[in-house]
Amino acid sequence: MSFGKKLRLLREEKNLSQIELSKEMNVSSQALSQYELGKRMPDAEMIIRIADFFDVSIDYLLDRTDERITVDKIKAVMASDPEFARILDKLLTRKELQELYKIAKDMPAEKLKQYIRIIKAL
Repeated sequence: MSFGKKLRLLREEKNLSQIELSKEMNVSSQALSQYELGKRMPDAEMIIRIADFFDVSIDYLLDRTDERITVDKIKAVMASDPEFARILDKLLTRKELQELYKIAKDMPAEKLKQYIRIIKAL
């Protein structure tokens, strides 16, 4: 989904008009309309402000991911769940776990369970 479509979706989810959002962002309603229509891209500073306003990641806005989660949200989860933090740390530091994740992430649950049983049997 394009930047403009995501911006419009986020704006509509908050029940804001283009005029209301343009005031929040301190940008003209014409510029905001052009962003949403894909006729113009905002500068980096404006993209950051938009991401902060809607509490989404810049990667989400730029269509590099479909996940809206921000770094702050990840840090909050890690602070509240030490086990999650430990698992994430291992996933980020061990190449073999990263490779395993890449293989398993789209695997059907039954097939994944079958492989887990095989690994445990070794």
